[in-house]
Amino acid sequence: MRILYGVVGEGMGHATRSKVILAHLLSRGHEVQVVVSGKAYIFLRDAFAGQARIKVREIQGLTLAFEGNKMDLGATFWQNLWKAPKNLIQNVITYIEMSLDGFAPQAVISDFESWAYFYALNHGVPFVSIDNQQAISRCVHPSYITNQKSRDFQLTKWFTSLKLPGAYHYIATSFFFPPVKKPRTTLVSPILRPEILAAKAEPREHILVYPSAALRGGIVEMLRGLPYEFRVYGMPEIGDIDGHIHLRPFSQEGFIEDFRTARAVIAGGGFSMMSEAVHLHVPMLAVPIQGQFEQEFNARYLKQLGYGDWTFSLERERVARFVQDSERYRQKLSRYIPRDNSLLFGNIDELLRCIELDEPAPARLQSPALAKYAGPLLPEERDGSLPWSMIANPALA
Repeated sequence: MRILYGVVGEGMGHATRSKVILAHLLSRGHEVQVVVSGKAYIFLRDAFAGQARIKVREIQGLTLAFEGNKMDLGATFWQNLWKAPKNLIQNVITYIEMSLDGFAPQAVISDFESWAYFYALNHGVPFVSIDNQQAISRCVHPSYITNQKSRDFQLTKWFTSLKLPGAYHYIATSFFFPPVKKPRTTLVSPILRPEILAAKAEPREHILVYPSAALRGGIVEMLRGLPYEFRVYGMPEIGDIDGHIHLRPFSQEGFIEDFRTARAVIAGGGFSMMSEAVHLHVPMLAVPIQGQFEQEFNARYLKQLGYGDWTFSLERERVARFVQDSERYRQKLSRYIPRDNSLLFGNIDELLRCIELDEPAPARLQSPALAKYAGPLLPEERDGSLPWSMIANPALA
């Protein structure tokens, strides 16, 4: 089957999980062309260089601007407006090149990416959405996750519902599993790279720290006053400080080794890192970007489930309290059942078979999943007053 796959380029989590799905599609004999922007283009281009039946094409997408650990909406608007003419030309060129190559996709898959979505609309090709964001708008969430930030939640829900409307089906990945309120929606466990699936958690005493760019300034000074061993990645320099802070050069092998053996992890609010920590049963202190409610939304679930905590700013007392509570978080995490990607792959394969057979979009898939649409919601589901067991302890559906 010929498949067009769109990957949003802002943040690397979309690229790493798309790499997993792309490898699965190739293993099933499909022919795939990928459109992707930003650093994710280089990552996927290099990952599949020289492989048959796949081609990675560069497009231009939206970029975000930040001031400290807060998204700058004004700067984001103006920088994308400034780049818009050049980006449009590049995207038209990519469209023409793909057409000249004679590639006519039979299905489109989008990881929160709009170029592939509009291609599907313009050519009448069924498209499937696979991302974590659609869980926000296509599921019902308990009031203690949404009420305190009702305006931000409503805006984020509105944005995600308008981002990729009218999909043949939505597959949402999540480490929490609320009831699904909309048809053509399936929830599966997070997409995990093979290196994480192969890792075995063996907790020791060090704390893994992987700060976002906005958090790097002053983090070493903050950690110096704490009596723990910290292994810090992503800093511009390397070396040991005061014998207990180790600034490490990035390597995938070293990072995963320190991750799987960590007592706890401190990192930004990205969904992929959070999901990997939950899978490995490593307590996490998440630091979401202010103004990017999707990150805060996931961090709120992380805290409510007892898997860790979250904060907008890293302060010594907050970090100390988190480390002291890490064993309590680990006990909660022990209830989480780690899963591989087989549920996801089963649902993707079923959807592609349905598309190939030209069947109507199914409201509910037959393949096992962790949550599916089950018809009209009950009143308590509609207003979000849910028993926590419906989210914390999902059964295969």
